[in-house]
Amino acid sequence: MSLAAVAREIHYSKSALAYFETGERTPPPDAIAWYEKRFGGLKDPVAALADLGKADVERRTFLRAGYSTALSASVLLPGWIDPSPRTVGGAVRNIGRADVSAVREVMSLFSRMDQRMGGGHGRTAVVQYLTTEVVGYLNGTYTDNTVRNDMFSAAAELAYLVGWMAFDNDEHHVAQRYFSTATKLAAEADDAPLTGHVLRAMAHQAIDLRHPEEGLRLAEASVTGARYRTASPRERALLKVVHAKALSAAHRPADAARALLTAEQDLAAASAQIPEPARVFFFSEASLAHETACALRDAGDLSGAAAQFELSVRKREATAFTRTHAVTLGYLGAVQADQGDLELACATWSSALTAMQGVQSGRTRNVARDIRNATAAHSNSTTAAINQIGDQAAQYLAAHAI
Repeated sequence: MSLAAVAREIHYSKSALAYFETGERTPPPDAIAWYEKRFGGLKDPVAALADLGKADVERRTFLRAGYSTALSASVLLPGWIDPSPRTVGGAVRNIGRADVSAVREVMSLFSRMDQRMGGGHGRTAVVQYLTTEVVGYLNGTYTDNTVRNDMFSAAAELAYLVGWMAFDNDEHHVAQRYFSTATKLAAEADDAPLTGHVLRAMAHQAIDLRHPEEGLRLAEASVTGARYRTASPRERALLKVVHAKALSAAHRPADAARALLTAEQDLAAASAQIPEPARVFFFSEASLAHETACALRDAGDLSGAAAQFELSVRKREATAFTRTHAVTLGYLGAVQADQGDLELACATWSSALTAMQGVQSGRTRNVARDIRNATAAHSNSTTAAINQIGDQAAQYLAAHAI
């Protein structure tokens, strides 16, 4: 939908809408309310999920739009993530515990595939399952209310995963739509930690796309009240580390340092004896070190950042978390280059490019693009490997173009 078309409906100028969309100005309540209605916030979440999945599979043009700060802002409106009564009809059978387990098993399978192969692999298959089997479950009747809530939680997790895969593949408006739908489904399940988990992902996306104010609002919402308080220690650590990332992006280094310390303490409290949702399986000491390194790098502490990136590389199980391993190596190489050690940077970048072979991810493409640009900037260097690494990055980009 073009800015001109939006302007005709909402009675704001195209220039004002552009400011809202880029995050340069916060949208006023009436504009946010329009976006909420237009993007499905007032619709039954199951119907919204079915419509979104159909549009995604058919690759409707409106889903190819860019990132919208107004859409993210609408998720934080009062009432968006509050449960709303639903009228269900046409149920074929009772939905039981085995059905919930099946959805969670699919979530686990594709989550692990995403970690290894990137968000560009398999997303259409997840969407098909979500909009056929899972929507049918959500419109069913349940053996008891606990099963109902668990099914809505499982559906919310799967919708979140589709959004995360789209985010990873640089399909940012698609990601936003799934994230916002996931928050509504999580609210239907009265699952506060899951709502926080999705808001955390939205914050991560906003920060990566250079919308620090929006990222901080979303991150702060993710750690508010029961979303943080009732989460498992590992999930609390994940929420807090993204909160720290948001604070760092907002140029609040002291607050970011405190949030990182809290995240470290939360992660230390995690244990096999404390139940935790499967969705946080990926968050480990390596993840914490990676995010700490990013915060230190952004604050200008290159030696501290290099040490934390190196720790992340050492601690990560590279075969299970291939995408993030490649990204961490790419970031480490960039820090080493900034420190003036091009020879070491080239060795690290070579490892990153080798690791990302076969990974279909916007984040690995961005790393490869940064490597190509950095090596081009140093093409007259006496470092022998510099042009070879640049060629290797260009080959990856050509092979993994979308």
